Amino acid sequence: MSMKEPEGTVDTPGNGLRELLDNYERKLILDALAATGGHQRRTAALLGVLPTTLHEKMKRLGLRPRRRSEAVPVFVAPEPAAESHRA
Repeated sequence: MSMKEPEGTVDTPGNGLRELLDNYERKLILDALAATGGHQRRTAALLGVLPTTLHEKMKRLGLRPRRRSEAVPVFVAPEPAAESHRA
């Protein structure tokens, strides 16, 4: 059995396991939200988690629901953090 690399992630030496898992989980949630038109209860059901679990994961990952006045996207992902280079 082989693991398929998730699309949208970058496996670079600077990425730790937590960061890679967070990126993968963020992508899964955003894809599920897009598939359900942003409906969080349907998204939770699609992912097989409780709505409260989805809300906590979204909060931890920095995903926030769009305001009704915003057009697209349905959900807004956080801006990538600026990388700090150590000498």
